[in-house]
Amino acid sequence: MGKRRRAAVPAVEELISPVNSLDDGCLMHIFSFLSPIPDRYNTALVCHRWRFLACHPRLWLRVERPIRDVMEPGVYPNLEAAVSAARPGDTILIAAGGTHVACNIQIKKPICIIGGGELPDDTVLTCSRGSDNALEFLSTCKIANLTIRAELGCCLLHRSGRLTIQECLLQCEQNPLDYLSFPIISTAIEYNSFPSLKEQGHGVTVVRTRIEGGAKAVRTNGTLALQHVRAIYSRSSVFFWFESLDVHHAKADLSSELAKLNCHFQSTVTAKDVKL
Repeated sequence: MGKRRRAAVPAVEELISPVNSLDDGCLMHIFSFLSPIPDRYNTALVCHRWRFLACHPRLWLRVERPIRDVMEPGVYPNLEAAVSAARPGDTILIAAGGTHVACNIQIKKPICIIGGGELPDDTVLTCSRGSDNALEFLSTCKIANLTIRAELGCCLLHRSGRLTIQECLLQCEQNPLDYLSFPIISTAIEYNSFPSLKEQGHGVTVVRTRIEGGAKAVRTNGTLALQHVRAIYSRSSVFFWFESLDVHHAKADLSSELAKLNCHFQSTVTAKDVKL
């Protein structure tokens, strides 16, 4: 009986985990198709080998402060250095804990920036006073699971491309010049008169994001307009779901959506924010 049991163990292991017979390059290619959070993050919890492959710099870059090993590839001391080193399509994972400085960081390539904590409050980006914004987007990008605080100015400045903000916390600190602060500002302009100059469209999509402080939740200085707006109000903040797309495609829905969002709280969106 003992011999039969010992002989059966290897066969069971082969049936349970045949994926482990794949080489590292093949496994890493499979992991590249997973969403960074939570799927790829969860694969790193399986075993030491999967953690090494899931955290490989070919799949994403990491921001850690302080850096444990200065010789480790793909690890950077701050977000600006990681953005500079990133290639189009890369994902940057910012370590949870502590506060990371982000001041006027321009992002001109399509990348994804994700907080490494369980909640947005675990990963904080701070924009100090004297800076216009924390992050400035000039390409299609996505940010998720982050807290971004701005003492004065705006948290996010969207100039072009499609920006997705998912499950974040955007905070404008309370100060006497609060009327100059905006969590989100979009200045994107569609070149409808010149089709040859028009890009693949501009827009801002906000999903389950908490917004606190500032004169208004979002300000549009270009040709984008708000639509599909939903909001949940709490005592000190507002949870938002909305899209900011080309005004020529949104005029029909804008009036009814803004009427639902006549907010007189810390964070508000009103008709004068939208330039028609």
